[in-house]
This record gives sequence, C-alpha cells and structure tokens, in this order.
Amino acid sequence: QVQLVESGGGLVQTGGSLRLSCAASGSTFSIYTVGWFRQAPGKERESVAAISGTGRIIYYADSVKGRFTISRDNTKNTVYLQMNSLKPEETAVYYCAAVYRTSNYADPGGYDYWGQGTQVTVSS
Repeated sequence: QVQLVESGGGLVQTGGSLRLSCAASGSTFSIYTVGWFRQAPGKERESVAAISGTGRIIYYADSVKGRFTISRDNTKNTVYLQMNSLKPEETAVYYCAAVYRTSNYADPGGYDYWGQGTQVTVSS
C-alpha cells in the first residue's frame, strides 16, 4: 500500500511557476512509478508527466515538454513537478499516482494509488 499527498498548488499568473510535491508513505517508495495527472472541470483526466522508480525513465506529455520537469528524491519519498511558463488552460486539479509496474505511463487507468489532488489556478 502507498499513501500519496500532494501539495504546492495555488494561484499563479500566466507565465508564472509552481512546484508541486507528492509525498508518499507506506511501502518501499523507490519501486513505484509515479505519474502526475490533471483534470479540469468537465474534462477527462490527462497525463502530464511520469517517472520510473529509479528516475531513469521519464515521460512528458507533448503539451508540457520544455516547461515542466518531474523529479524524485527517494530518500524523502517525494516526487516533484516543477511547472514553468504556466498557461490559463492548465488550470486544473493536479493529482499524483503510483503503480508498481505499467506499460503505459500516460494511462491513468494503469495506476493503483492516487492522492487527493491539489488545485492549480492560472490567471490570465
């Protein structure tokens, strides 16, 4: 079992930055792939980024490449999402999720454990 808690969301202006954190407790964190997803009102949950347990494999959605950076510190049981140059259309609840093994980092259905989410609002 893995328990996940997101933090770091808030209100930021267009072009601003935020760093989200996903803190995990429970089982051995370093064996889990962790993904960040977001969901805006009325829209489906979409993948943002993901990182393998060792950090060697990283995935980004095309829409965030070059602006977002995912990283992890297994000594702190935490995964981070640095978000730069934020846009109003990226306003959403951001979730982190974990899975022991998945063949598709971008598929939310493949993740077993989810946090409660943190709101990110980008004002225009």
